[in-house]
Amino acid sequence: MASRKPSSTSRAAKASAPAPAAGQPLAPNQPAGESATERLDRLVQTTVSRYAGNLSPLALSLALADWGWHLAASPGRQMELAALAARLTQEAINPPLDGASVGVSDPDPRFRHEDWAQWPFSLLRSGFRSTQLFWQEAARVRGVSEHNTDLIDFFARQWLGMLTPANWPVTNPVVLKDIVASRGQHLAKGALNWLADVTRQPTADDIANAQRFQVGKNVAVTPGKVVYRNHLIELIRYAPQTPKVHPEPLLIVPSWIMKYYILDLSPHNSMARYLVEQGHTVYMMSWRNPDENDRDLALDDYLKHGVLDALAAIGQDCGAQRVHAAGYCLGGTLLAMAAAALARRDGVAGWRNLPALQSLSLLAGQVDFSEPGELGRFIDEGQISLLERITRGQGFLSGKQMAGSFQFLHSRDLVWTRQMREYLMGEREQPNDLMAWNADTTRLPARMHHEYLVALYLKNAFANGRYLIDGQPISVSDMQMPVFMVGTERDHVSPWRSVYKLHKLYQGEITFALTVGGHNAGIISEPGHANRRYRIATRPAGGKWQAAGGWYASAAQREGSWWPAWQQWLAQRSGTPVKATPIPAKNALCDAPGTYVMKRYAE
Repeated sequence: MASRKPSSTSRAAKASAPAPAAGQPLAPNQPAGESATERLDRLVQTTVSRYAGNLSPLALSLALADWGWHLAASPGRQMELAALAARLTQEAINPPLDGASVGVSDPDPRFRHEDWAQWPFSLLRSGFRSTQLFWQEAARVRGVSEHNTDLIDFFARQWLGMLTPANWPVTNPVVLKDIVASRGQHLAKGALNWLADVTRQPTADDIANAQRFQVGKNVAVTPGKVVYRNHLIELIRYAPQTPKVHPEPLLIVPSWIMKYYILDLSPHNSMARYLVEQGHTVYMMSWRNPDENDRDLALDDYLKHGVLDALAAIGQDCGAQRVHAAGYCLGGTLLAMAAAALARRDGVAGWRNLPALQSLSLLAGQVDFSEPGELGRFIDEGQISLLERITRGQGFLSGKQMAGSFQFLHSRDLVWTRQMREYLMGEREQPNDLMAWNADTTRLPARMHHEYLVALYLKNAFANGRYLIDGQPISVSDMQMPVFMVGTERDHVSPWRSVYKLHKLYQGEITFALTVGGHNAGIISEPGHANRRYRIATRPAGGKWQAAGGWYASAAQREGSWWPAWQQWLAQRSGTPVKATPIPAKNALCDAPGTYVMKRYAE
């Protein structure tokens, strides 16, 4: 049983404010001082950044200069690009007649309607495709840094995505036909949708859609109790739904970037409910949505007063000696860091005799950030400096600011295609539970946000054995438990090849599953979900390294959801089931989903 007891105040705080964490104090809630000149710099740079989607215009300017000067000094490359432009122009005017990429066969969903095959729209489409191909090649100039090349290529695609003929009514045959068929009514309704978005005055349809999914009513409804609370987390224990349960409970650590209930959505696709129904005692962490007073919360606070306090609370709540632990996205990264810290000879000061980790599951969770995918394009010294200035003034990074950056990764689908439907055709997007969760944003404390960007993305300190806990480095290689990992094929946040890199850093047993879908939809892949499949293979402890491509070619492919395979993996590493017991009434602070998940800000 854990020696660090959750505070007695938090046990009795059923109707009072959240109690502070036991043990070491949280970071002081005071903004860092700055001189008058530093404040001037911050105000100027943050004001300018608002017109660039909170991205650093200086970083983009440096990338443009790097590309432009190298191109200007390369007349041979200029000749190659001129010849390419001439050839692509000719192909746009007289496209090949093979019909391989016309209409429904077009790889770009914006041009799959059969009307795009008709002149003059076919000419617009082929011209746009040629422009895309040109800039894809033009972004690559010898001598330009890889990071700047990626930025040029990325922002060229952003501009082209905005200028595509699909976005304008006079050049989109689908919109033109709809205008005629509806006698302009759909276009007028789209104008009202645009006005509502600009003025932030929701329409009646918007209000009705917002009420379709409500936390505690039809999402996040798996029965349970909050059994522990500190300043940073609430810990939910779900009620048993089987006569017997596996003796080792499962702690789930979600990402702090969004709210936990992506893992407890509607009853039919709730991971938490599924696991409870399979005989697991499930504990779920719910991160507090911070405010400006939390500006100095550190990444170490999230590790200690998040993961470690939760483990201590589980030991006190049910007396477990061993615990399965699973982390999603950055929650998986944090969980791996905690596991590595606990595996050190001296552990973590102040957290002794915690329940041992029976297994570790990382769901789209990276450990090595050397190749973080498209998100890495936004992370360099200039961008981090700008974000640090933004959050220093506010004390946090708002959910809206964070969401803007993620929209860049899927601008074609999340911005332009959506706006075409809503503003040109008057079709308000009908939300589902996953979309409602995605709109329920959270804030990030200034200090923690800066630390995790620098330590993980910029310096890759954890993978390189340079991340310090209590002044001592932690290493993935110190862990000694079996690991189950999940990657998703279309993940722009945690690319599966980046997730797979743990195979190089850790010699223990690893089972890796690669599922279809993206960062969210691939994880929320409940049994019975149509068109689901996954690959899975296990590398035994001490097994030889295999590159990601080789793994993909050799791993067995299965139809359906990966959830049952994971549940069986957990069951095989659990003890003999025991009689289920109800949640002790003395430990219950309130009903699930708790209070922290309800905290929202007008932003």
